[in-house]
Amino acid sequence: MTQDQMQAVKDDIAYMRALAQEGRRAPLLGGSVLIAAGLIYGAAALAHWMIAAGVVDAPPVTYSVVWGVAVAAFLVALAVLKRGLAQRPGASAANNRAFGIAWEGLAGATFGIAVSLIIAAVRTRDPIFMGLFPPVILSLYGGGWLVGASLSDRAWLRWVGLGSIAAALGSAVLIGRDEQWLVYAAALLLLAALPGYALARQAPSEVV
Repeated sequence: MTQDQMQAVKDDIAYMRALAQEGRRAPLLGGSVLIAAGLIYGAAALAHWMIAAGVVDAPPVTYSVVWGVAVAAFLVALAVLKRGLAQRPGASAANNRAFGIAWEGLAGATFGIAVSLIIAAVRTRDPIFMGLFPPVILSLYGGGWLVGASLSDRAWLRWVGLGSIAAALGSAVLIGRDEQWLVYAAALLLLAALPGYALARQAPSEVV
């Protein structure tokens, strides 16, 4: 290999490294989706607690109605928000593509886990399975935030991820108690909606 060829290879490597660094600095998109998830599911968890604690007098079937409405509302919000995110500056950046893929995978895992727990609860008539839902979902959120921290230069996302895992452990301690759902609601607001809002604030609204 000639000296010119070696220099060309070095230049190519330097160029690709620069692209990778620029990708890490691109603002992460998807904050609006996390805001919607935190607010919608946080409200559902709060309603669940109100029913379980007797604050609201409602039959047990109301739990299914509450969570069914929450899922439907989030799917509608997701469809609307994703259409807008695809047009945002930085949507094609490598870190945003990977961030989106990671959260889509977590969403699929969440759906599978939720359905599995519901089936187990119905078959065994044991409510303990529904109590597993908050710690498992919060753990998945923690994984998503840790991936986001690795894909960007936003170190604070790592703390959000660790906070989500800590909240999962706290929620697990409360399994079988009504307060678990109140803690879950607070965790969704603080560890999904709030950091989602922070990401949305940092994302560009137009091409500059």
